[in-house]
Amino acid sequence: MTGAWRWFGLLLALVLHGMALAAPACPPPVQVAVGPAAAERDRGLLWRISRDGRTSYLYGTLHVGKPAWRRFGPQISAALKASDVLALEIDPADPALLEALSDIRSPEALPEPVRTRLLKAYERACLATEAMAALHPLLQASTLTVLEARWLGMDPAYASEALLSAQVRANGRKVVSLETVAQQKAALVPESSEEALALLEQTLAQLEDLSGRRVLERLARAWERGDLPALEDYDTWCQCVSTEAERAFMRKLNDERNPALADGIEAQHRAGKRVFAAVGALHMTGAAALPKLLAQRGFKVERIAFTR
Repeated sequence: MTGAWRWFGLLLALVLHGMALAAPACPPPVQVAVGPAAAERDRGLLWRISRDGRTSYLYGTLHVGKPAWRRFGPQISAALKASDVLALEIDPADPALLEALSDIRSPEALPEPVRTRLLKAYERACLATEAMAALHPLLQASTLTVLEARWLGMDPAYASEALLSAQVRANGRKVVSLETVAQQKAALVPESSEEALALLEQTLAQLEDLSGRRVLERLARAWERGDLPALEDYDTWCQCVSTEAERAFMRKLNDERNPALADGIEAQHRAGKRVFAAVGALHMTGAAALPKLLAQRGFKVERIAFTR
C-alpha cells in the first residue's frame, strides 16, 4: 500500500472535493444508525506530554472513520477539554489547500496503458474523472485508495481530524497547522518522474487486486484497538516497501516529517498553550516516532491507557 495514510490535510481536501456517482456497483452508503447514540468509547492512541509546568496531549489518528465513532470517549474528551488549541498536520479547512493542489500537476502525459488503468479505477470508485482530472495522477490514485474505505463501512468525512476540528471550532477554540502547505506538497510526489510513475503503477495494482483495501482494514482494526505493536510492524504487512525507492519514499512521508511536526508541537507548548496535537497514528512509530522525539526534547511522555 502506498503512503496515502501518512499524510492527511491535502488528501482530505481532495476527497471532499468530488464525490460519488450513483451506480449499481458503487460502494454501499455509509450507514448512520437511527436511534440512541452509540456509547462513548476511546479509540486510537493518546499520550500525555508535560513540560514547563503545563500538560499537552499527543493523539494518533486514523484518516477515515465510521459514523459510530463520532463521539469521543472519556479520556479523549477530557484531554480536549483541558487543551487550548488543536494542532493538526495541516488544517483541512485552510482555503489555501485546494489552490495548492491545483499546482501539483503531472509534468508529462501518462503512458496510455497506465491512463486506461487510472480511468478504470475511477469507474470502480464511482467517481467522475473530472473531479480530480487537473491533479497529478499520483494524487488521484492516492485519493482513490482512501475512498476504498467506503467498501469497509468507513468514510474520510468521519476521519479523526475532521471530527476533532468540528468539535473544537464549535467550542470557539483555535485550530493550527503543524506543517505548511509547501511542506506537505514536497512530501506528496517524488521529484523523479520515473519514481512517480512506478509509485502510481504500484497504487493502481493495489486498487485492482484489492490488497490496498485489505491493508486499510487491518490498519483500522489496529488503530481502533490502540495496538501500537501492530502499527510499529506496518512496513512488514503493508505491501508498500518492497523496493529501495519505496522505502525511501515512505521515509520521506513519515520519519523525515516528524522532526518538523515535533517542532510545531513544541513551539505551541512553549508559547504557553496546552496543545492537543492530532497526527496520523503511523507518525507514532519507528525510530523517529513523535513520542520519542518529544521525550528527547525534555517532555515527560506518558501513554494514556484506554478502557476497552
